[in-house]
Amino acid sequence: MKNDVDWMYPEAIVECNWLSDQLSNGKIRVYDCTTYLHYTDDHPLKPYDVESGLSNYEKGHIPTAALLDLQNDLSDNKSPFRFTLPQFDTLAEAFKNIGIGEPYRIILYSSNGMQWATRVWSMLYTLGYENVSILNGGFMEWQRLGLPTETKTNEFEREEFQVKIRPDIFIENERVFEAIEDPTVLLLNALTADLHSGDNSRYGRPGRIPSSLNIPFNELIEADTGKFKPPEEVMQIFADKGITSDLNIINYCGGGIAATLNAFVLRQVGFKKLQIYDNSMSEWAMDKNFPIETD
Repeated sequence: MKNDVDWMYPEAIVECNWLSDQLSNGKIRVYDCTTYLHYTDDHPLKPYDVESGLSNYEKGHIPTAALLDLQNDLSDNKSPFRFTLPQFDTLAEAFKNIGIGEPYRIILYSSNGMQWATRVWSMLYTLGYENVSILNGGFMEWQRLGLPTETKTNEFEREEFQVKIRPDIFIENERVFEAIEDPTVLLLNALTADLHSGDNSRYGRPGRIPSSLNIPFNELIEADTGKFKPPEEVMQIFADKGITSDLNIINYCGGGIAATLNAFVLRQVGFKKLQIYDNSMSEWAMDKNFPIETD
């Protein structure tokens, strides 16, 4: 099939060969966003243990890339949930401290799925920093192409940027409650089908937020390359679910990670009214006052 549909914001997605040619460009900074979740079966209050990507980063990464520690440096560690967004000023300072700022173009990748990179992209977008791109296919595609790696640890000096908050991107549970009965809002679950249906109780009570549809985030990704499916294919996935651009779409998942991938792709094919429920099912499933449904 001829690809006659383009990404709305093509600069937000870069290919590995392009990045390989740009590594000597002093105006580009690359960050490895890899984070690992080790799922637990016996403690719904802690559905997974979190591990930074440090060990694999030390074994090899894209040349010049610095490691970004999502949970320890860029999440609210006073929250009972694993990846809660910090206060905006705190978050902005944390990003500046790891070298994100003008005039640098930021390239984000991860080794185990692009959802970690889209989470960081979404956080920066919320702060108004838009000179940021996702590496299509991440480190898996980089290695598949036989591109060079290094083991040297890299860090960047602090930089500055003007913070312009978009306060309505990441939302809390009050907005989700309102959406359940609102026909102009679509709740879109990015978790796998077994979690959506209620066959898996990883987050406590099994099931989903009432009235939500399910598009697992990995359905938007090519299985063999780890890259985004072409835009015409993802548009068809959304169309098959009856998802139209007039809707306000609240994306959620387990902890606000996979939902950012769905939101990122929706934006890339022209959807504009997009939000992300930050704590997602990690919060919703554990509170018996919050309604839930199963198949």
